[in-house]
Amino acid sequence: MPAELPYQNPALPVERRVDDLLARMSLPEKVGQMLQLDARNDVKEIVSEKLAGSILHTSPAKMLEAIDLVAKTRLQIPLLVAEDCIHGHSFWPGATIFPTQLAMAATWDPALLERVARVSALEVAATGIHQTFSPVLCIARDLRWGRIDETFGEDPFLIGELGSAMIRGYQGGGLSDPTGILATAKHFAGYSETQGGRDASEADISPRKLRSWFLPPFERVAREGCQVFMLGYQSMDGVPITANRWLLNDVLKEEWGFSGTLVTDWDNVGRMVWEQKVCADYAEAAAVAVRAGNDLVMVTPGFFEGAQEAVARGLLTEAEIDAAVRRILRLKFEMGLFENPRAPDAQRQREVIGIAEHADLNLEVARRSLVLLRNDGVLPLEDDRFRRIAVIGPNADDPSAQLGDWAGNSGQVDWMPDGHPREMIETVLDGFRRVAPENWDITHARGADIERLVPDPDGDTYPDGQPRPPISQAAPVDSHLISLARDEAIRADYAVVVVGDTVNLTGEHKSTATLELQGGQIALLDAVAATRTPMIVVLLDSKPCVLPPSALNAAAIIQAFNPGMLGGRAIAELVLGLIEPSGRMPLSVPRHVGQQPVYYNQIRGQHGTRYADLTQDPLFVFGEGLSYTTVEYSDLSVSNEQIGQDGMIEARLTLTNTGTRPSLETIQAYVSDLVTSVTWAVRELKAYRQVTVPAGRSVTVEIELPAAACTLVTADGRRVVEPGDFELLVGPSSRESDLLRAPFRIG
Repeated sequence: MPAELPYQNPALPVERRVDDLLARMSLPEKVGQMLQLDARNDVKEIVSEKLAGSILHTSPAKMLEAIDLVAKTRLQIPLLVAEDCIHGHSFWPGATIFPTQLAMAATWDPALLERVARVSALEVAATGIHQTFSPVLCIARDLRWGRIDETFGEDPFLIGELGSAMIRGYQGGGLSDPTGILATAKHFAGYSETQGGRDASEADISPRKLRSWFLPPFERVAREGCQVFMLGYQSMDGVPITANRWLLNDVLKEEWGFSGTLVTDWDNVGRMVWEQKVCADYAEAAAVAVRAGNDLVMVTPGFFEGAQEAVARGLLTEAEIDAAVRRILRLKFEMGLFENPRAPDAQRQREVIGIAEHADLNLEVARRSLVLLRNDGVLPLEDDRFRRIAVIGPNADDPSAQLGDWAGNSGQVDWMPDGHPREMIETVLDGFRRVAPENWDITHARGADIERLVPDPDGDTYPDGQPRPPISQAAPVDSHLISLARDEAIRADYAVVVVGDTVNLTGEHKSTATLELQGGQIALLDAVAATRTPMIVVLLDSKPCVLPPSALNAAAIIQAFNPGMLGGRAIAELVLGLIEPSGRMPLSVPRHVGQQPVYYNQIRGQHGTRYADLTQDPLFVFGEGLSYTTVEYSDLSVSNEQIGQDGMIEARLTLTNTGTRPSLETIQAYVSDLVTSVTWAVRELKAYRQVTVPAGRSVTVEIELPAAACTLVTADGRRVVEPGDFELLVGPSSRESDLLRAPFRIG
């Protein structure tokens, strides 16, 4: 081979290099480029025999092996290395693990999340990984779904804001930036609209409903430069997303102009054969997937032989394979991987992974993610005299509960059996021992267990050979553990009870039938409440739980979700008043699982406003959150009540802090279209601002939003602004009683 062929010449235009390389490739080499395979398996087979163009779940040792194997292939096409770096470098010991995406969403702060993604990219890029499967742009609907923790909550506008920010942070200066990584918007689209909360079930969703709420976050990031979209697992109207030409070609590529790369989710192509049973064999499945517009085929080894067989049988042309391979090669050339494959850099790792500056940001995000939901005045605790604090509960000193899913030993990889270094993680108990005054007495009791893990009775593996996770069974109530916890609570001035769920109750394949606290946790809360010691309930969970009366009647409730490595310190700081509570709920919380779904932007038109046996009102609503002061909203006005469709809605209101502490307020602006040609949401978030209101002061806040944002989707699927009467609703949450109203009209 000559020293430098045209495709190896960085001075040539990218398209010429792609043309040259593609012309030199055999059909097996082309099909191999479309494979993204699991590097926990035989890397030599993956790279040297199946000629894979991409790998994922690559341990540090196998990363180096894979690079050496690529150098021995005929054309030496660099690998695209991907990983689930969901809220930090999930599977690298010592990396910075931030709060989960749902917890970060409670900050309502795009600039903060962009900083998180930039730090994550710096750490990830230093280890030789080029792509993260993040952010998730799915909309939270049924909270039983196992992947709620990976979402930004229930609102399309907020999801678009936060998702775009993370993509900017991940991608840095663009494809050629060696400190950037490819962001992956997922799961396109409608994956979270499950039946019964069951993961990857048929999404009962019309094209109009898809356009109304599920597609807007993806359209937003497509137009802002996200380079990779990952498909959902599910089918819609009988068509697997992997085979959905309308969604992948007509909408994504033609309407939105997306020219990036599509990657299937795990074995989507194989699932059409062995699970969904819409294809007879891998040749048929390969033809369907390629013709629908897919590029990278994740973890379907049978695609290698199947695609070649499809060409031989006339089900697929080599030109159709070429179109997908062209997009993959273009991406690699634009990233500069042929000149710099961005191999692991040990020196760079020492400089950026887990450094103090990144830990500081992690703590800042954890602080901002905490939502104070109830407070009878007990918080913040005063430090003017000696106190005894009992820190109780199964999640009070559990590092795994801090981190949540996709982190260390959460079950996806096999090279971190002990998870992330314990010394990097501060649990709630650690946090109180760190920040409480030295003369305070901090005691601890576990109080209850959450679960027992038992083997899945259906066997050790799924039909595709992947291991089945164990089943979580509720642990029995342990009277001895409860007795010890009750004794600690009786002796204490305050009891901080930390309850929630585990990584075995969240994630893929791990949807739950209930939202109740599992194991002995309700008995524990009841026992502590009976002591009359003021109880502060901390919810350390992957998604909202239904709460028993003992928790609802507690002196205070703090929603923490999974707050990351330093979340325990942040929680202790909040309880002691060292920081101000500023988080706001990114989703609504039901009083009972039977209320599902309870998202705020419900469609108008149902009979009545309640069940016969239960209110429909959520327990906590989207946007809700308290501070340690009282802020009054007043004097909302719109500057011009008659607005053209290309105009701006300009509003003003006054916020008055009547307390003694400052408050970071998240001022939320909703729009209600009063009469519509089709049924539509009662109100939708269209803008928000975060403003600090000093103690005892009033501030005037201005809010602008374009009239062009006041859209709906018509019966024939067009997104338009319908002229007519509207209301602007502004307040501290989506709850109707919290909102001020001002009319306006779009002409």
